Amino acid sequence: QVQLVESGGGLVQPGGSLRLSCAASGRFFTIATMAWYRQVPGKQRELVAAISSGGSTSYADSVSGRFTIYRENAKNSVYLQMNTLKPEDTGVYYCNANFRSGVSTYNYWGQGTQVTVTS
Repeated sequence: QVQLVESGGGLVQPGGSLRLSCAASGRFFTIATMAWYRQVPGKQRELVAAISSGGSTSYADSVSGRFTIYRENAKNSVYLQMNTLKPEDTGVYYCNANFRSGVSTYNYWGQGTQVTVTS
């Protein structure tokens, strides 16, 4: 069974930093593309950052240069280091795992963690 558990959200002032963590259970982690999405009320969930099984990364333009995604396969974990936070970074952040096994594609979500950036 696949489970993703996020942690690390909270309240921070503009310009501050947070690190989100996502711990994964299951035997899929090393083959999965892991990603962080965020969602605010009334808007669609948007991709923030992703990291492939080989370590290639991609970022939304709005966070490029401020956020860093990285993974530790030995710990079945993926992280999102968020620096120079802005009020518009506020939202619920979700961890996502996407991988193929055989002919099937699997997509899983965590429960989300709230990030609030406000003075």
